[in-house]
Amino acid sequence: MSEWLVGVAVAFVVLAATVTALCRDPARQAVILAVLGLGLSVLFAVLQAPDVALSQLAVGTALTPLLILLTVRKVTRRPTSGGDDGDGKDQSR
Repeated sequence: MSEWLVGVAVAFVVLAATVTALCRDPARQAVILAVLGLGLSVLFAVLQAPDVALSQLAVGTALTPLLILLTVRKVTRRPTSGGDDGDGKDQSR
């Protein structure tokens, strides 16, 4: 039973890591990274490392994706009204 569960957890982690690496949108990457962190937490718990699983749950599943999402939100530029991109030239034409 345990070997089967480890195999499933490893397969899930490999799949989630691959999807994270292939995703182009940073916000989606952060969400998939949270899922990857959850999968790693389960894997560590199955491998009888509860301290590492709890650390992964806190940092890899919650904190890191949250910081990435906040950074993406801060860095993303929103278009201004009127079509002005900041250089004084109207881009609406």
